[in-house]
Amino acid sequence: MTAPAHPTAPAGVTPLPQATILGYPRIGRRRELKRAVESFWKGNLSKDELLAAARELRATTRSRLVELGLPAAGGAVPESFSFYDQVLDATLALGAIPQRFADIAEQGDDLASYFALARGDEAHQPLEMTKWFDTNYHYSVPEISATTPLAANPAALLAQHVEAAEQGIESRPVLVGPVTYLLLAKPAHDAGEGFAPIDRLDEVVAVYAELLRALAEAGTAWVQLDEPALVSDSLSVPREEVLQLVERAYAVLGAAEAGAERPAILITAPYGDSSAALARLGALPVEAVQADLVRGTLPEAALADGSLARAFAGTQLVAGVIDGRNIWRTDLRAALATAARIADAGIATVIGTSNSLQHVPHDVADETQLDARLASWLAFADQKVEAVGVLARGLAEGAAAVETELAATEAALADRAAAPGVRVDGVRSRAAAVTAADRSRADEADRRAAQEGIGVPELATTTIGSFPQTTEIRKARAAFGRGEIDQAAYDGFLREEIARVIRLQEEIGLDVLVHGEAERNDMVQYFAELLDGFAVTEHGWVQSYGTRATRPSILWGDVSRPAPMTVAWSAYAQSLTEKPVKGMLTGPVTILAWSFVRDDQPLADTAEQVALALRDEIDDLVEAGIKIVQVDEPALRELLPLDADRQAAYLDWSVGAFRLATSGAASDVQIHTHLCYSEFGEIIGAVDGLDADVTSIEAARSRMDVVDPLGDHGYSRGIGPGVYDIHSPRVPSAAEQEELIRIAAARIPGQQLWVNPDCGLKTRGYDETVASLTNLVQAARAVRGA
Repeated sequence: MTAPAHPTAPAGVTPLPQATILGYPRIGRRRELKRAVESFWKGNLSKDELLAAARELRATTRSRLVELGLPAAGGAVPESFSFYDQVLDATLALGAIPQRFADIAEQGDDLASYFALARGDEAHQPLEMTKWFDTNYHYSVPEISATTPLAANPAALLAQHVEAAEQGIESRPVLVGPVTYLLLAKPAHDAGEGFAPIDRLDEVVAVYAELLRALAEAGTAWVQLDEPALVSDSLSVPREEVLQLVERAYAVLGAAEAGAERPAILITAPYGDSSAALARLGALPVEAVQADLVRGTLPEAALADGSLARAFAGTQLVAGVIDGRNIWRTDLRAALATAARIADAGIATVIGTSNSLQHVPHDVADETQLDARLASWLAFADQKVEAVGVLARGLAEGAAAVETELAATEAALADRAAAPGVRVDGVRSRAAAVTAADRSRADEADRRAAQEGIGVPELATTTIGSFPQTTEIRKARAAFGRGEIDQAAYDGFLREEIARVIRLQEEIGLDVLVHGEAERNDMVQYFAELLDGFAVTEHGWVQSYGTRATRPSILWGDVSRPAPMTVAWSAYAQSLTEKPVKGMLTGPVTILAWSFVRDDQPLADTAEQVALALRDEIDDLVEAGIKIVQVDEPALRELLPLDADRQAAYLDWSVGAFRLATSGAASDVQIHTHLCYSEFGEIIGAVDGLDADVTSIEAARSRMDVVDPLGDHGYSRGIGPGVYDIHSPRVPSAAEQEELIRIAAARIPGQQLWVNPDCGLKTRGYDETVASLTNLVQAARAVRGA
């Protein structure tokens, strides 16, 4: 291996050091930001106290990254903090506040505007949320029209630059790039026919130039602009056109003098394969380009014939060889070999991550209860930062300099492959015996007739599953976990809670009830704790949106179900009422999407194993007298590959896994599913292919945008587009929900239409929940009686 020269850069620009990352978890090692922000929302923390807490968290993060080995100089430390969401941060930095929030913006309080956009209030619906590319992270969708105001607002960026400088750290501000920002935006309701947010690219680029100028004047050396739109075939324009838009935007931004009129620019292309565009990106007038080399590849021909090196003359290539999406240790020897090939081709190479580390937990060392053998196979954010440093040293000094680290990783990978439970013959034999008949139910019309005996009215009302997880529930769960109460006492508490929720739903007047899921800490972790092949963490928190964090479970081995998981609770709830109670399960795709899944076999194979475990659970629920079973798949769209040529295969196995889980149910059993925060128009065929009897879908924030694709497709089964946005604390009135029901009813026949919230109610309080559901039932009855 040839040790490369130190990366070069234009005169007056300090090059990036050979080790960097694209971002770091921002919620705090113990979710400090969540607690501070929620205390602020409740009025228990002042604005100044919230800002102080955020400053302390940012300072701790910078210090930790330097301690882990990132250089304090040269812009290696990314400034990737956010109070809520990085796309929302860009909205504020651009001054792109929708006109409907103008009354709040006029008050001049950036934080008030920010949280109003994120959460709404009684007078304002919040911005829509949807999934960030193919991750479980949700972003706030910008609303842009031809008249949306644009004005550079660099205050937050500049404040963080000053904080870092006071620590003696030269951090690198991070912003969503202008092309990705506009392609993720939606036209505002007043935008007019034919308008697309990308139409305002030149104006937005001019504002970005102002932001960069302000940062340069403050002494910022580097800025990172994230352009994951470069790797996606799922946006409103083809990938080639995205590249052309990026070339157009950065021709303008890069024309300013680096180091004087703007900081040096790092363009990133995370989450997928940018190999086809890499040479053209390297030729842009910027100082560095990042490529995801975990989910993407190198352009081999261009690397071999020297054209890639010529394109990158004077430009650094950040090689994203450390996986920022999963928690398994990287094969460091293979990663080093990849980086060395780039360097040996004459390209100034920087070791980096495939994407921001916001998608992984902080530190494996925090997991004191995790099996030590399993822990030795893992790398959370801190371990990934250390791995970046190891590879940078190996690249600079040769593999021999880091042989100890390379050998240790190889030993861990070999131990993982040989460990008991990773492969279980019985599980594999059962999966291998699956036939097409195992994925098929009776004809839809026959099922509809058989299910008439369940006795639900037209425009049936229900909820998605969970009810609020109160302080009392969390305290009881914690006390049981600490051994302060025994199993009998805990079970008694849960039965009382279930009985209370059943009574409440009957009082409100809902038609199909749920048991409320008081026993579940999380819709995936609950099952992970009861299935073989999984492990769970203590502190492995990952941000989902805003202050909402989850602890993804670790799916490390072959999956099977040792015993029933939900049957006793569902059967008990059904014994309390004459109305039907839904059995509630999380679907195989969502269990995979919201876990850290083994990477040593195809996802499709793992999905089959999970589906078979759920099939057994459905059999037992039906045997116990449950006539409606809901198998939630909110992540179905989330895992859709960004590359178009891989999408059909994904939809085939993901739909097949759902059908394998549910097709054992007899015709008189009604199978429900739930999907949320997805662009359903792209996968309507797959949603139909699930063959669920009833599907509930997020729709409130978008004001029923989904019903037109459903109507155009001729969707014939039950559908429940949500009329109550549960991700906001506001209580929608009966009139508001009635309007949404009528919009849906105009395209969906009444016998198909169900009425429900957008999602589960776990994160809401009881006062707002009862008020909102009471209004929901009132609205449904008004439309039913019209």
